[in-house]
Amino acid sequence: MLNFIIWDFSPALFTLGSWELRWYSLLFAMGFILGGQLLTWIYKQEGRNEKYVETLTLYMVPATVLGARLGHCLFYDPAYYLANPIEILKVWEGGLASHGATIGILFAIYLYSRAHKDQSYLYVLDRLVITIAIAACLIRVGNLMNSEIYGKITNSDLGFLFIHGAEKSLQDRFGDNFTDIQIQYNQNDTLIGDKKLGILNLSMTSQSTGVPYHKLKDFVEDRVQRALMSTENTDVTENIFLPETKFKYHIHRNENGTGLITVPLYGFARYPTQIFEALFGLLLFVFLFYTYLKYKAQTPEGRLLGWFIVLLFTNRLLVEFLKAPQVDFENGMPLNMGQILSLPLIIVGIWVVWRSYKTTPNIK
Repeated sequence: MLNFIIWDFSPALFTLGSWELRWYSLLFAMGFILGGQLLTWIYKQEGRNEKYVETLTLYMVPATVLGARLGHCLFYDPAYYLANPIEILKVWEGGLASHGATIGILFAIYLYSRAHKDQSYLYVLDRLVITIAIAACLIRVGNLMNSEIYGKITNSDLGFLFIHGAEKSLQDRFGDNFTDIQIQYNQNDTLIGDKKLGILNLSMTSQSTGVPYHKLKDFVEDRVQRALMSTENTDVTENIFLPETKFKYHIHRNENGTGLITVPLYGFARYPTQIFEALFGLLLFVFLFYTYLKYKAQTPEGRLLGWFIVLLFTNRLLVEFLKAPQVDFENGMPLNMGQILSLPLIIVGIWVVWRSYKTTPNIK
């Protein structure tokens, strides 16, 4: 019976030689494109020149990327990045923080509103957060496609078996000598202690024919076993578990003379927290857009911004209880870094909402 969902999608949409287009990059860009189109519509509704949106985008894009990157580096591993500052520039290797992106956006809009006196700071942010909500939804879908920022181990049938990272790690290690390296879910589960695990099977085929049995045996008992058990290889060990204290495997000779190695494994199922946050981002967008349509140009300043901050970071605070630690220092902490950073933002958001009602008491 299929209880868990296996997630082995490749992060790459397609590859051309050494270049690849990743789902995350595409969805990140779509967030800006859709957001720009929506903001253009909003500005048109209010009789403003749509060219303002182009200028605003020039402020937004670099501020979002730079803020998110610096936030990740300084909030989650400052010692490493301050000692290796050139690593901060390697955005393509991953590592973006939404709290840092928030700070970057707030600063960029401050500069924008200073240069465009007819659009106050809160006026711009109230409209911008509508677009950010839909972008946040798409970015979390991108995280799902990357098999990253997933949740803690769960026995729930909602659990996902994130096996792409383990599969790719083994392909990188053994791809020169083996082909068809796959980890498959046999659609059955088992209970070990208090954990329900998915039953998996690793298979890999030698590229050469006629490889002696003893060489295949030595290879699997040495290199494959170490790859599956190495605590340094977190892509494997965070999601894969060997079923017995004694390492088991099977070697079969194919008709064409190649050797087929199979190793029974278990997989840890995890909460798909990326989906939870993506769905929340979509609901947040609906709420903010509906509220804007109710008031349009008469939207009380700070109303949408305040609700955006309160709801987004309250959700972040709660979902983090289901997430696996992102960095080692979070282990054992009652609140992780994402939650600690969310608390002051929630307080600021509550104040902004209260202020919007106080300054416009006749608009409910």
